[in-house]
Order: sequence, then C-alpha cells, then structure tokens
Amino acid sequence: MSTEIKVPKLPESVADATLVNWHKKPGDAVARDENLADLETDKVVLEVPAPVAGVLKEIKVQAGATVTSDQLLAIVEAGAVTAAAKPAEKKEEKPAPAAAKDAPAATSSAASTTKSGPAARRVAAESGVEMADVSGSGRGGVVTKSDVQAHVAAGSRAERRVPMTRLRARIAERLISAQATQALLTTFNEVDLLAVQDLRARHKDRFEKQHGVKLGFSSFFVKATIEALKRFPVVNAAVDGNDIVYREFFDIGMAVSTDRGLVVPVLRNADALTFAQIEKAVGDFAARARSGTLTMEDLTGGTFSITNGGVFGSLMSTPIVNAPQSAILGMHKIQERPVVIDGQIVARPMMYLALTYDHRIIDGKEAVQFLVTIKDCLEDPGRLLIGV
Repeated sequence: MSTEIKVPKLPESVADATLVNWHKKPGDAVARDENLADLETDKVVLEVPAPVAGVLKEIKVQAGATVTSDQLLAIVEAGAVTAAAKPAEKKEEKPAPAAAKDAPAATSSAASTTKSGPAARRVAAESGVEMADVSGSGRGGVVTKSDVQAHVAAGSRAERRVPMTRLRARIAERLISAQATQALLTTFNEVDLLAVQDLRARHKDRFEKQHGVKLGFSSFFVKATIEALKRFPVVNAAVDGNDIVYREFFDIGMAVSTDRGLVVPVLRNADALTFAQIEKAVGDFAARARSGTLTMEDLTGGTFSITNGGVFGSLMSTPIVNAPQSAILGMHKIQERPVVIDGQIVARPMMYLALTYDHRIIDGKEAVQFLVTIKDCLEDPGRLLIGV
C-alpha cells in the first residue's frame, strides 16, 4: 500500500520552509519514524519522519525547493522490501595482456582521484579543488582531508558562491531591522567574579551530586538579571506603536551559537526557576540547538536576552537587541586583571558587561543603574538570596 509523505503542519507564524536535503533516495528501505528529510524554517530545522516502514518509492520535491504545510513530498510503499541483489555470474578471468616495454606508465592523477576518502572529496568539492592536484600523504598515497585542507591553505585561490540559509537570512533581516527601528545605545561596566567563583568552588560537588548538573555561571547571571529587571521594569518592556508594554513576567532568551547561526531559546518564567533548573534548561537548550531539535515554541517570545561572547574569547562587544525586546546583556571573557581593592593592587577575575538598550524608552540613568544592580548582585551573591 502506498503512503504519502507530506510536509508537517507548520506553525501559524511560518508561511513556508525549504527542503534542505533528503536522507534517502528512491528504492531505499525506510524504518517507521526514521527521518527522511530536513525542512528549514526561519528559526528551526524540522524532521520529516516516515509514518510506516517500507521502501521510498518516489520523491516528488527535490532538495532546495520551497514547500508549504501538507504539501506532498514523497511516496513510501508500505511493507515493501528492497530487491535483493542477484549474485553476479562468475566469469572466467583472462590474464591481462602484458604491457609493452615502451608503453608509458599509467598516470598517477587517476589513481590519486580514486585513492581518497569521502571527507577529502567533500572538502575538495566545497573548496573547488581538483583531487588530481593534491598529493596524498596517507598509506598507499591516499589523499586525506588534511591533505586537501593543506593544499587550500597553501595558495588555492578558488572561491564559491552559496545562498544564505533561511536562518542566516532571517538573522540578517532581524539585525538590520533592529538597528533601523530602534535607538540603540550600549553602556559598559565590569564585575569582579571572585565571590561567585568561591561560592561555586565550595558547593559545586554537592550541587552536582544533588541535582545532577554542574553549577555554572549562567544561573548566577540569570538570577542577577531578573533582580535588575524587577527594579527597572522598563528594561523588560517593549515598544508597540506609541505605547510602552510593560511585561510583568520574565522570559529570558539565552543566545546559543550553532553551525547554522545564532538562535535564542527562551527560559519561560525564569524568576520561578531554581539555580539547578536554570542550569539544566540552559544545557538542554545548547544540546538541542546544536542537534537542530529546538521547536518553534522554544524560540518564540522572550522579554530580555543574554548573550555570552566570552565562550569564544571575546573581551568586549556591543550586542544587538533581539527585537521587539528593548535590551540585551552581553557577557564576556573572565580574565584576571589588576584592580585596586582597599588601596591595594590585587589580581581579580574580571568580566566586562555590556548592556545594549533602546534609548527611545530606556534612559541612560536606568540603563547604567540596571547594569550596576547586576554587578552588585554578582559581587555579593548573598543579595540574590535575601533580595537586597
């Protein structure tokens, strides 16, 4: 019996998707719930699972096409099996004629083309490199991925043009829109993280044993941010026409970098979460972002965002607001620097903080005090427990 494979129901906010690639080709066996293809929307990659086991009979839409909800993608013949390959008839082998003494030796280019792994061929294709031009360092002259990369680094001047992914194009659109429609300004401060580091060192083993997750920095920053948002609610607000919409809930977006681009999953009602729940949620977001399994619900909404360029070594930056939000906190690299404490120069683990905000509704005084509140909470973490 034939079964139609259709585009899953897309969220109301998503008009269409791009069929990125097929994982099967016609004639391949498929298992029930096996992923047949990937669909990319503006925010997430959706899988197209097989509803039945059988054989992929026909593909109706090729990779790269734009598709809509319930559009027919392929046909699966349910219950069918692939035809077993017939054993090849044994043929009598004839000795190859002896090569003439004067005949030239076979060219090494053809051999080098076949003596290469799939990774090497993929990198060569992406870089526009002819495999025949690459010297193999592998056993028996096999061209490796490293050989191709070294060849490219040595002076290949090839270039290639590829279209933006839908996610990358959407990111570009949103960033340009934010800068064009908001009056963005960034204020900076720095925070001494010695108290947080000492607290983590004292309790990290017991915390991990009791909660099954490591005590990181994310939970401290989320808690400190929520305390600051409570004191300065306009930072948690948004502009809607000529109105300011004050949100009395705290949905914190946590920016995650992936191979496809930056995504911002949202911690719902973050003020009600414990340190352990925040750490677990952030870790889960990171894992699912990189595996492409975040849902539209994970990425929708948010009243304020936090981004951490410090994981890549950034010392200072000016993050762009995740519109329609009105502000974003930028964390950076923790670096030991000399600071003056009680008249003495000492080395402390310091981090620069950046707050980019929409100056249309947030004044400089509020932005600076907001950042100072985060600084105070982190330099004396006890404030987070007693609310002072």
